[in-house]
Amino acid sequence: MTTKLFGEPVQRREDPRLLTGQGRYLDDLGREALAAAFVRSPHAHARIRDIDVGPALDVEGLVAVYTWEDLPERVGRALPLLIPHPALTHGRTAYPLAREVVRHVGEPVVMVVATDRYAAEDACALIEVDYELRKPVVGLEEAVHGAQLVHEDVPGNVGAHLVQEVAAPGGHGAGEAIEAAPHTLSFRLDIERSASMPLEGRGVYARWDGRDLRVYSSTQTSTSVRMAVAAALGLPLPQVEVIAPDVGGGFGVKIVHPWPEEVLVPWAAMTLGREVKWAEDRREHFISSAHERAQVQHVRVGFDDEGRVLGLDVSILHDHGAYTPYGIIVPIVTSTQLLGPYRVGAYRVEFTAVYTNTVQVTPYRGAGRPQGVFCMERTMDKIARYLGKDRTTVREANFIRPEEFPYDQGMIFQDGRPLIYDSGDYPEMLRMIKELIGWDSFERRPGRGIGIGCYVEGTGVGPYEGGHVQITSDGRVHVSTGLTSQGQGHETAFAQIAAAELGVPIERVSVVTGDTRRFAYAVGTFASRAAVVSGNAIALACRKVREKALRIAADALEADPADLDIADGLVHVAGTPSASIPLSTVAVLANPLRYAFDEEAAKATQFSGTASPDRPPVAEGDEPGLEGRDYYSPIRSTFAAGMHAAVVETDPDTAEIKVVRYAVVHDCGRLINPMIVEGQIHGGVAQGIGGALYERMVYDQHGQLVNASFMDFLMPYATEIPHVETDHLETPSPLNPLGIKGAGEAGVIPVSAVIASAVEDAEGFAVDRMPISPSELFEARRRNRG
Repeated sequence: MTTKLFGEPVQRREDPRLLTGQGRYLDDLGREALAAAFVRSPHAHARIRDIDVGPALDVEGLVAVYTWEDLPERVGRALPLLIPHPALTHGRTAYPLAREVVRHVGEPVVMVVATDRYAAEDACALIEVDYELRKPVVGLEEAVHGAQLVHEDVPGNVGAHLVQEVAAPGGHGAGEAIEAAPHTLSFRLDIERSASMPLEGRGVYARWDGRDLRVYSSTQTSTSVRMAVAAALGLPLPQVEVIAPDVGGGFGVKIVHPWPEEVLVPWAAMTLGREVKWAEDRREHFISSAHERAQVQHVRVGFDDEGRVLGLDVSILHDHGAYTPYGIIVPIVTSTQLLGPYRVGAYRVEFTAVYTNTVQVTPYRGAGRPQGVFCMERTMDKIARYLGKDRTTVREANFIRPEEFPYDQGMIFQDGRPLIYDSGDYPEMLRMIKELIGWDSFERRPGRGIGIGCYVEGTGVGPYEGGHVQITSDGRVHVSTGLTSQGQGHETAFAQIAAAELGVPIERVSVVTGDTRRFAYAVGTFASRAAVVSGNAIALACRKVREKALRIAADALEADPADLDIADGLVHVAGTPSASIPLSTVAVLANPLRYAFDEEAAKATQFSGTASPDRPPVAEGDEPGLEGRDYYSPIRSTFAAGMHAAVVETDPDTAEIKVVRYAVVHDCGRLINPMIVEGQIHGGVAQGIGGALYERMVYDQHGQLVNASFMDFLMPYATEIPHVETDHLETPSPLNPLGIKGAGEAGVIPVSAVIASAVEDAEGFAVDRMPISPSELFEARRRNRG
């Protein structure tokens, strides 16, 4: 097998098309389609008394207006709760259009369809909705107080409550272990709400031909949208096609399905017999898509003189916004991934997820891990500070050792499977990050600090993904998989896998993702799973094709298949390159033909003399063509890991925080393409710095998002992001054929913890809330220095 492409920094093959404006995004499609727009609630909590659409009816170009009452029963029912869980005792989802009550600013109330978006927006502006205002629930403290309810049938606003506990080796629980420990600490930590803000918002375009429905969606999960739309509209699954065109970023917000618009736009296309399209504007994305991150954490920890954690008890209060369409994956991930690379003597974690009258919370890059890592890494820093020890020394004292893998943390992960780490070498990673950042030689001075953060990331969650590989008579390799791409480099990485497995030049490999016409069964792109699950599925499919190619070539060459190899698109006898046959010819021979469509096809017809008269043209149990399909279903997640370190400088007058150095050591098993992995890490670090220093969603007491535009929602520019120094450690996963782990979310996960550690080192007082702005640092200085 040719393996030189696997592990090589191959240039991204999709970039020339995208960078020269040749991409095809959702809004590039359906130029002649009718346009949809939505009347969205201006209030965080209110009862709808009446909707008067009369003033809009005279708008030129108006085609249709729909409220919840206009929707058929099947279309108008509440959207599905995608991931039910026993602890989610009061799961609630929205209706496609608000039914009687609105529960956050931005909730859709009326859909308008017109000849163009201008007319649709004009009509929306004229529709009058009579609201009876209710007091909104804003913020975790108000939700817990429970004086007002987001959902009248959810007591105390509590949607979910879950406790997991792991006893110490001697059987002691966390509480007992903490009480018996030589040293204890208790403290509170806060992470504020943020959001992903992909360059392209959500969008849907649908067309109906009277029998079949085709839907284009800017989504991370085209196959799941297909099933959800078919269920909502009562269509047989084979009559629905869903295609994800080029997608301008996702980061988790586009994994939710179906969004209201993904049901309503196709339904309108079917109802009107016309193509219909909707593309989200930026304000809509701020107020009607999804946010993440907001948690309050109460921590109690007991430890010995060396800093070893003997007992840890964490209580988490999680803000779920108005609805729970994606279940409680985020707090589950926080509570389990909090443990990081450490052995904790006894661990108890409890989370309570509450409703508020704010935009719903679903996974955003990192999906609960940044909160968990912030908790654990702040704990490690506090132990070190209390004992007067180096922060890296305390971490090393708690590390799981390389010889202890696989390591069972004794908990249940987000996929319902045991939290068992498959491989890693955390002491070596610590050595590498200290060397990369210059930890031991760092010169401290006022206003200059260094920080560190460690994490473990569960990647490659199931249940499965698939891959289809076909070699055609021109020698080209066509790969398709059901998951989607939002810029991760799948077209390149998957082509590298196929080229390496089949021994063909990468230039001959094409990759299609996110098109249910090409691959109908898949789960989606999220949780750093694409390379692990789809990558291995594609490799397995390639191995099927390779085996068949060698068998057919062996007949043609009169050789034993075991003596054959494939290189540069030629099947040849090992050690005798002259005895060879092109894969293109093998593909022709794999498909016995009656008719000669071209010169190559003539080689496979019944009078070509290539077939044995003693066997059927297609052997029993075989199929025509040189193609294969396979699926990979992991027994459980693989666990990538990393360590980040940063140097910051804080201005003595303005309290501005500047990140002057940033270093990353990362382990995602075998690297398919180190250039792509580094790109993912660099982008993640930039996103993490945004979350640590700039980005937050600010609600007032009325539930109004007061910074719902790029004028007020701050993001770092390139000038705020330092050069990211990276190094890699490869500890292959024993759980999958390629030995790989995921990498897509790694860069963002520990950044808030690292920046907090560095700012604390620079300032000399605790940093327990993120993000931290210059004004907040200024006030913290005043409080701590009198």
